[in-house]
Parts: sequence; structure tokens; C-alpha cells
Amino acid sequence: MSAPQVLFVTSNRIGDCVISSGVIREISRQVPGAQITVACGRPPAPFFRNAPGVVRTLVLDKKKRAGHWVDLWKQVRSTRWDLVVDIRGSALAYLIPAKRRVVYNRSWETGLRKVEMVSRLMGAPTPLDPEIFLDDQARAEAAAVIDPQLAGGAGPGRIIALAPIAHQPGKSWPADRWGALVEKLKAEPRFDGWRFMPVGGPGDRPPATPALEAAGARAIDFVGKGDILASAAAIDRADLFVGNDSGLMHVSAALGRPTLGLFGPTEWWLYGPWGPKTRTAASNETRGEFAPIEALSVDHVFEAVLALHDAYIAETPAKP
Repeated sequence: MSAPQVLFVTSNRIGDCVISSGVIREISRQVPGAQITVACGRPPAPFFRNAPGVVRTLVLDKKKRAGHWVDLWKQVRSTRWDLVVDIRGSALAYLIPAKRRVVYNRSWETGLRKVEMVSRLMGAPTPLDPEIFLDDQARAEAAAVIDPQLAGGAGPGRIIALAPIAHQPGKSWPADRWGALVEKLKAEPRFDGWRFMPVGGPGDRPPATPALEAAGARAIDFVGKGDILASAAAIDRADLFVGNDSGLMHVSAALGRPTLGLFGPTEWWLYGPWGPKTRTAASNETRGEFAPIEALSVDHVFEAVLALHDAYIAETPAKP
């Protein structure tokens, strides 16, 4: 008997792919022995190469007139799917042969966290915690960048990862404030000897520059150094993470790193990092009210970083 075939249609954004990553193991629980095909955007595609049960990843490059959906339909229409899970709520699931369909509907958005909504979609009895599927390749790629920089001058010590970019307007804390934050942390005794590691994609170099310049010899530069899984492996080397509301923030939380997410005019109570060692710093800390992210001061973020440190770092040994 051939293995059950499952199609999982997920996001073109890294953050949403991380948030819904618990679906992978839930599919295997509900459909034992399933061979899973994932359809997603190009940036998050490497994220699934080591995911359990995933045998193929199909990349959706957006095209005019929904051409990317036509391309995907052509690739999956000839398979008789045992299960189709579509968290994008597209019509695709109804246009291909499937024994069972699970399709996201925006009408379900009633104030639950996205992790909880996806878990309910799957009929899971408990929330499906996000998971990062690191592999040896990603760890080796991260080490190839980090270890030479440590040996070349940054030296040993704890690492704080920084993600100073978000790809939606209004979510990025001003670049100069990242530099000011690093300066304050360098002068803080709690962070004596710590290394500062900005992480991001190739286009994130300008927003990361002030933080790198402020860190000086204590900088580890992981901006544009690898794909999303290599960046995840780099964050996994860190002891603490601070970042904008972005995919990397969700990656850090899923890895179990103490994570601080910075929020402006978005719903931090819905989209904040998921996990037991996570916190947020918002430009307006009143639930249901908003302010531009520029209203988030360096002092506010600095105090939030200290609180995160004192809660989760002070009594723990440094990562190897």
C-alpha cells in the first residue's frame, strides 16, 4: 500500500510559516506515515527541508492574475490527496481531488492568537507549538560565519541576537535606535563581555549598520549570510534575542531563546512571540490602543532587555 499523501499550503511569509509549523507534526499524528508536500513562498522554503514527513517543497513565486496558483494547481492536480491543509484559505483545496480538506477561513479571526487559531483549524486538543527544524547543514553554515568572527576578535562570551528589520511598513524600530541600544547595553555591567549579533537577509544591511558600528569589536555580523534555516541556527547560538515584529522574532521564540519583540501600531497581544520565555515592548502598552513604533524609546527597550535578562539569563550557564 502506498503512503498517504498530504498537501500543506502555507504562507509566503517566514513568520506565518513559523507560527503554523506545529501543523507538520499534527499531520503526522492524524495521518500516520504521511508523505507531506509543502507549498509556500520562496523565503521560507528552506525552513521545511528537514521537517519530519516532508518529502517535497513547492515554491510559490507570486505572479500576475494569480498565476502562481495556476502553477501550483498544475503541479498537484494529478495526485489523489488523502488530506489537504490550506492555511491561506485559497480555492485550490476545492479544485484538486482530496479525501479530506482543512481550509482556513478569516471569519474565525475572533481575537485568538494565530497559533491557537491554526490549532483549532486542525482540531488539535492543545495548541500546536511552533517548531524550528534545524539540520546539520544549517548549523554548519552558522558556525562557518560565527566561529571565525569569534576567533578573529569578537572573542568568547554570551551572544545577544538582534533583528533590526521588519518587512512591513511601520514595524521597524528606527535604525539609529538600535545603535543607541547597543551602546547602552555595552555600558551595562550585566552585558559585560557580551557579543552583539545582528541577523537578517541581504536587504537588511542598512538597518543593521548602526548596531554593528556601535558593537565595534564585539560585533558578530550575520546579516545576509545565509537562508532562513542558517539564520535560525545562528539565533540558536545566542543566549537572548531582541527584534522587531518579524519572522526572526518568531524563529527565536520557537527555538526557546529568551525573546523580546518590539511592537508599534500592531496587535502585540495577538502577534507577539509565542513561548514561555517571551516578552514584548510596545510603543503603547495598553491593549487595544496603538502608537507609531517611533514612540518606542531606547530607554523603554533597554529596561525591557534588562528585565528579560534578569528573568531568564542571570542564573543560567552560557551556551557552548
